[in-house]
Amino acid sequence: MVDSKPWSEYSVSELKEALRNRGMPVSGRKDDLVQRLEKSVFEATIAEEVLSQEKDGSLFERIKMIPLPTMIVISLLVVGSSGGALIYSDEIIDFIQGEPDYVLLEFDYSMTRDYAQTLVDLGHPEWEGRMSGTVEEENTANSIKSNFTSMGIPSTMDEFDVNIFQIGNEPDLSICMPGDIGTIFGGPAPCSTADLNREIIQFVHREDYVIQGYSGSVDIFHSENAEIIDLGNGSDDSDWASAASKIAMVWIEEGTDGNTDLLERALANDVNSMITVNTKVNCDELVMGDCVPYFKGIDLSRFDFIPDSFGFIMVSKSVGDAISENVIGGDGRLQMRLDVDNQAVSTIHVPCGIIEGKSESVIVIGAHHDTVYNGAGAVDDTSGVATLQEMARQFSILQSRLGDPEYTIYFCTWGGEEEGLWGSKEWVDKYRGMLSEGMRLHINMDMNHVDLERNNGLTIYGNSAKDVETLRGISGEFSKEYPELSSKYNVNVNSLASSSMPYNSDHAPFVYEIDDRPDDGMDYGKAVVCYGSGSSEYHTYLDRMDRFNEESLAVSGVILGSLVRYLSYGERA
Repeated sequence: MVDSKPWSEYSVSELKEALRNRGMPVSGRKDDLVQRLEKSVFEATIAEEVLSQEKDGSLFERIKMIPLPTMIVISLLVVGSSGGALIYSDEIIDFIQGEPDYVLLEFDYSMTRDYAQTLVDLGHPEWEGRMSGTVEEENTANSIKSNFTSMGIPSTMDEFDVNIFQIGNEPDLSICMPGDIGTIFGGPAPCSTADLNREIIQFVHREDYVIQGYSGSVDIFHSENAEIIDLGNGSDDSDWASAASKIAMVWIEEGTDGNTDLLERALANDVNSMITVNTKVNCDELVMGDCVPYFKGIDLSRFDFIPDSFGFIMVSKSVGDAISENVIGGDGRLQMRLDVDNQAVSTIHVPCGIIEGKSESVIVIGAHHDTVYNGAGAVDDTSGVATLQEMARQFSILQSRLGDPEYTIYFCTWGGEEEGLWGSKEWVDKYRGMLSEGMRLHINMDMNHVDLERNNGLTIYGNSAKDVETLRGISGEFSKEYPELSSKYNVNVNSLASSSMPYNSDHAPFVYEIDDRPDDGMDYGKAVVCYGSGSSEYHTYLDRMDRFNEESLAVSGVILGSLVRYLSYGERA
């Protein structure tokens, strides 16, 4: 049955939603929206009779017998008993039209290397990173905004003040092996400056150890002879209480919990500081015989307060072995000095290039431009930002040729991702009204890069079955038009339930936080996410341009860009 309630009694937001479901424009006054919808129910009686049959082979056999003009009207205009929802419309349209003739977006991947190199060159002069809240991150955001301007794309710059830890002076980690004179007959104190025979084993910041988020500041000197307690893998069963007022050491292996769980246990047991040892990730891949330390943050939402005097670092396997042998099992003394302000409020940046469309509905394409503090982040996520900029350039060219797209397209890069998805969260919060009314799709590119030496392709997943179906069709067209790239890089396109989308990158606020109703009434945002593979350098000092493979960015750039092109321009040449 067609709902008897006239369209004029619906709210504007309900009218727009009904139009979106039909793929129709949502701009104009309420009278325009009503008139558009009233026209859409033309010949609904005929359509109801056809669609009263079972949705099986017999239905489509009957459809074949209907004259094509009538069938087109039915497929586009049928409404159901739920107040205007289309019944089987997508299936009927697909049946009539067959597979669309997808027109792929142009993409010059040589441009992405230039974009990436420019950003990498803006990194910290010593640590190479572009950590949010620093001048390096600000300069990065300004560079991206400038590129949008040079493409002829209007742009904006949002700034948000958020809680991000700040690292001050160069940290210090070392072991002192006392001299053999000792303190007999007034000799020098072990490891004091007067202990001339002492031996110092100095570890290299970023290569041998990395500060973890959200560490605080500590000054632990050799002369204190601080005790270190080995807690194995740091599970709940470990004797955390024995590390009270001491330094806990945890070995990261299969089954070890993440930083958030470990820090909660440490604070609950009054541990002074914590050292984690990497024995699980990137072992023998980057440095033969060793596992390189990497940066990881924590979930701040699980803490009411983090003490500013708690030291937290990760060390390589070789350094962990040295501490175990020389300090825990020997006479060595550890020194750990960290200058970190974890109570700081810093400014992060979100530049957006905006291509205005014909409607108020928007597509948001995003990637994060910040990096961990300890590395250049050529893959994570300079690769995504470089891809986004080339996509923006291509859409600017497309707009000059074909006119305005159906949707307004935002190309945004996020600060603060590595410290807690701050940029995307704050931007969604600021523009929630616009997004809740008109967001058609969010696309997130986070390390959409493939290292040829470790190549196992790319993974694209989305929470809209129709978008995933379209992506598969575009991926097939990509294979035909780019056989060489297709043979090198396998593309997996998967569909996930909205509630199964991981909360691990900047797509998450667009999926989970646009609708601020209680969970039982959640209306999830539509999103597509792309990840690459082969980034063993992830969050280490070795994530540099010598591992950058710009060719691989063409795969996601063309496929995801072509999805946006198809939604915005249809099959127009």
